[in-house]
Amino acid sequence: MITGGTGSFGNAVLNRFLNTDIGEIRVFSRDEKKQDDMRHEFQVRMPEAAEKIKFYIGDVRDPASVKNAMHGVDYIFHAAALKQVPSCEFFPIEAVKTNVLGTENVLTAAIDEGVKTVICLSTDKAAYPVNAMGTSKAMMEKVIVAKSRTVDPDKTKICCTRYGNVMCSRGSVIPLWIDQIKSGNPITITDGSMTRFIMSLEEAVDLVLFAFEHGTSGDILVQKAPACTIETQARAVCELFGGDPDNIRTIGIRHGEKMYETLLTNEECANAVDMGNFYRVPSDKRGLNYDKYFSQGDAQRNTLTEFNSNNTARLTLDEVKAKLLTLDYIKDELAKMGK
Repeated sequence: MITGGTGSFGNAVLNRFLNTDIGEIRVFSRDEKKQDDMRHEFQVRMPEAAEKIKFYIGDVRDPASVKNAMHGVDYIFHAAALKQVPSCEFFPIEAVKTNVLGTENVLTAAIDEGVKTVICLSTDKAAYPVNAMGTSKAMMEKVIVAKSRTVDPDKTKICCTRYGNVMCSRGSVIPLWIDQIKSGNPITITDGSMTRFIMSLEEAVDLVLFAFEHGTSGDILVQKAPACTIETQARAVCELFGGDPDNIRTIGIRHGEKMYETLLTNEECANAVDMGNFYRVPSDKRGLNYDKYFSQGDAQRNTLTEFNSNNTARLTLDEVKAKLLTLDYIKDELAKMGK
């Protein structure tokens, strides 16, 4: 089952899993129009496998609708969320209802129904949060870790993945820039020196599958993603789509935005485990009896410090263009323009 399954991530998971031996994939979301569009798309594109997809109308805010969709489910990818920073700034309690309480509902139902594994999707904005979206996701992570302490991991494993900007996902900036170029307008950026982690949807699915296969209950897992400046990303889109790189207009930082994002805080780095292309942050298994730590302590910590979009590998203009050209969305949009 995929909560928020009509979104970009849900579509990517479906494309990855439909032709496997998985018997049924449930798409759980609250928008019947998006579900109907998705149903028709997969019936046309993958008719031999589309019957595996079952659509459930519901809302993670409603415990009953979540539980009704979960009977017989073995694995859950929890992607339902309010994700846009400015809208969460204006309506923060809505972010709490979906991102925090909705996650509590999903996890409670999953435990009650005996789901084997739940992988929850978080964001770099949850590390040192300064906006409502990031704060709600940080609280979501706390709910996930706390739930993992109260359930037998052999019955239900609960893990969390945290990743940065997914290029060309719904509501992201690159589709906006492409539309601006097509309309003959200058593309708009917030601040050219702002840095962001970037990854493809396929890499986001890879991270979730890595957590599924290698995570321990209570873990937060992070991919070692590269980053680039907003100006570099904007120039790459201009060069690919025929925009004028010298006509990029700066409009200023929007509500709640940071100049750079963090995937691992300095505090998390103290216990992070390097797993090659990924970091694993195990949950703190200590109880609330602090008295024993006056006599039993561990002063050692990792030498790793904060992992953020300013100190990770920085992609050049050509590297960003090459990464963009691997994306189906970019290929399709270039084809429409005859490029």
